[in-house]
Amino acid sequence: MNKTDLINAIAEGAGLSKADSKKALDATLDAIANAVKNGDKVALIGFGTFSVSERPARTGINPRTKEQITIAAKKVVKFKAGAEINNAL
Repeated sequence: MNKTDLINAIAEGAGLSKADSKKALDATLDAIANAVKNGDKVALIGFGTFSVSERPARTGINPRTKEQITIAAKKVVKFKAGAEINNAL
């Protein structure tokens, strides 16, 4: 399912127009992205939780030259599915 399919499903399920569904989806995704950028955790009960995790710096190997390189530490977004989704699978 891509974004267009999701907009169509929201429009059909909520009885909204496609334009209103697109605005609602965009606003929801923007709110989640802004919260995660600020380091907040977004918990959607029954769906899942978006959070920020820090990956420490580590040593890797360049596959072409076989040299060891240092991979910098970085922050990544994690998603943990909720119980209802896990049970549905």
